[in-house]
Amino acid sequence: MRLVIAKCTVDYDGRLTAHLPSAKRVIMVKADGCVAIHADGGAYKPLNWMNAPNRLNIEDDVWTVTSPKGEKLTITIHELYDDISHELGVDPGLQKDGVEAHLQELLAANPEVLGEGYRLVRREFPTDIGPVDLLIRTPDGIAIAVEIKRRGEIDGVEQLTRYLDFLNRDPQLRPVKGMFVAQEIKPQAKVLATDRDISWQVVNYDELRGIESNELKLF
Repeated sequence: MRLVIAKCTVDYDGRLTAHLPSAKRVIMVKADGCVAIHADGGAYKPLNWMNAPNRLNIEDDVWTVTSPKGEKLTITIHELYDDISHELGVDPGLQKDGVEAHLQELLAANPEVLGEGYRLVRREFPTDIGPVDLLIRTPDGIAIAVEIKRRGEIDGVEQLTRYLDFLNRDPQLRPVKGMFVAQEIKPQAKVLATDRDISWQVVNYDELRGIESNELKLF
């Protein structure tokens, strides 16, 4: 992890263009390649960012971050206040609550819920940045990495994107597809997942447990 505190301007050029005028900000560079620019406010959300995979090039006081999709983020540093780096190591990941853990267990026991003929390869399949919930295969042998949440939001899609980047570096696995599964998935998460060619699926926890739904049905 590298943290830089500097007065900087930021320009983004991609599906749209954006400009941040000169101000004091925090620039965060993560080990997986993610670059984020934060202000002293706005909670956790960065002002601008580029997710992995991308390429960071630094020439003097100009940082240029480019993505395979042709997006470009240019950070021009006008005054540097602090620059620190620290190796954080592999994070064990967020411990799932009871519902998420049970959803994982139920889907591992019944992978055909996610698709006809799907079979489980392994729960908690390891990557260099933490385990993905399930690795399954289709009847055609295609590997699918499944990330399971109780409530599906953008952060979960981002997490799965990082897992897929590492999994697809393995020649014995690739190509690995992604599937985002939750009891409820926010519209923004659906849009982001679709944009990244990640399928998504809403599951009913009670039905998976064999409990009849309380909702009235015609058939």
